[in-house]
Amino acid sequence: MKNIQNLLENINKFKTEAHQIFSKHESSKSRKITLDQTKRKLSYLTLKQDALLQESLDCIEGGQNRSAHVMAWAAFIDFLEQKLASDGLIKVKTVRKKWSKYKTIEEMRENIPEAQLIDVARDIELISKTESKTFQGLLSKRNECAHPSNYDPGLNESLGYVSELLKRIEQLQNRRI
Repeated sequence: MKNIQNLLENINKFKTEAHQIFSKHESSKSRKITLDQTKRKLSYLTLKQDALLQESLDCIEGGQNRSAHVMAWAAFIDFLEQKLASDGLIKVKTVRKKWSKYKTIEEMRENIPEAQLIDVARDIELISKTESKTFQGLLSKRNECAHPSNYDPGLNESLGYVSELLKRIEQLQNRRI
């Protein structure tokens, strides 16, 4: 029995090391493994956010890079919306008085464009002006993928996009509004 456990441990070690070696090659799908490791560091993801990120990684693995961008953005914006609502929307409604008619973040999600949600995150000082510009750019990239366009990201662009969003979530997870 111990021999089988040792064999399984060695197989898992080999698999991990092989992925690390292959991940250094630009066209290798093993590069996705490093994103899986980064994702595990994120402790504040909801089940929905985790599922969306996993779907994004599955899209990359399947070569569906435009879809990967869309799913990763969906996870990120859901995370940001959760942060905005973490105080019961008090600060958001303080800086956007007209938004007081919305009782929940779900109502805001249905009625407020994502770009404006990013702006309000800056206005309540959850994110900086520079971060706001970065998030607007990431949203623009997501829009290129979600709507008819000539943009056709490859493996590297998709891995970079998802990695960027994962790192931004990691930076935001301990911030309070």
